[in-house]
Amino acid sequence: MSSQTEISAETPGGGPLYFDAVLRPHRSLGPTGFVILMSAICGVSFAYGVVFIMIGAWPIFGFLGLDALLIYIAFRLSYRSGRLHETVQVSDRDLRITRVHPNGKVQSWRFNPYWVRVHMDDPPEHHSMLTVSSHGRQLAIGSFLTPEERLDFSKALKASLQRAAGSPSGN
Repeated sequence: MSSQTEISAETPGGGPLYFDAVLRPHRSLGPTGFVILMSAICGVSFAYGVVFIMIGAWPIFGFLGLDALLIYIAFRLSYRSGRLHETVQVSDRDLRITRVHPNGKVQSWRFNPYWVRVHMDDPPEHHSMLTVSSHGRQLAIGSFLTPEERLDFSKALKASLQRAAGSPSGN
């Protein structure tokens, strides 16, 4: 879970904000590490390619370059999928979930905090999903989080929903 913060800010409608979290997929290799790794891969591929050219196996040089290119493309695709993020906000009026896909497409859902239910298996398993449901609608969130992170997030979300539903201006 990239960021989970509880703040007492106000929503655009003027009510208190009980919970505001941004969920992002974890990427273990940062930009600097990516440059270092790609430099090492290209350096090693070039050095081996020169050796193969010297012994007369010149086509190998091209295949080593192709390997480096494919590794680069795989990392770029992984970083692109890492742009997915979800925003979860709880106010006394609604639970608002916004999902921004890597291509920029935005999806948004709203639930009444009094009626919404949060479900997560405890203890969590690999296939366990964190879902919110209300009035026949169900939405899975945080699918890119680890099971333990989903469980922690579900507990924090449940607590904030209880505060919102119990607030004087709550429904």
